[in-house]
Amino acid sequence: MRVSVIRDPCLSPRQRRVVAEARLGTLLRGCGDQLDVPARASLCLRLTGDAELRDLNARFLGLDAPTDVLAFPSDERSRVGDVAISVERAIGQAPDGVAELRLLAVHGLLHCLGHDHALPQPAAAMTAATRMLLPGADIPDLLTVELVGHA
Repeated sequence: MRVSVIRDPCLSPRQRRVVAEARLGTLLRGCGDQLDVPARASLCLRLTGDAELRDLNARFLGLDAPTDVLAFPSDERSRVGDVAISVERAIGQAPDGVAELRLLAVHGLLHCLGHDHALPQPAAAMTAATRMLLPGADIPDLLTVELVGHA
């Protein structure tokens, strides 16, 4: 899978450093290989701040609030979709911003590939896929996380 990573100029030097340490392009390409995503399929990852995620959330989901990650699956065979992550929010909600960015990137990719976590069975499958793609990471059960109000 081809991955384009776009870093918003609004990112602070610390945020850019955390993004570099997360190696998200390499991670997502490896995830694509594990999930048998065609090598020529593309994914665009946008790393930005709360303001842009709030705007996207309002425009596409009707929710006037920032969020940590949004996924926009594609209907085209050659495109997996687009993922937008608030680096600001990722660093703010976890002591290890690198691990949180990696988790959010995988979460967004899985959504683009059709995974969901609104119901127990699909949530369990998405949690299992996330754990497979991020071995050794502390991955919460998605349905439990959803029930306590975390996106």
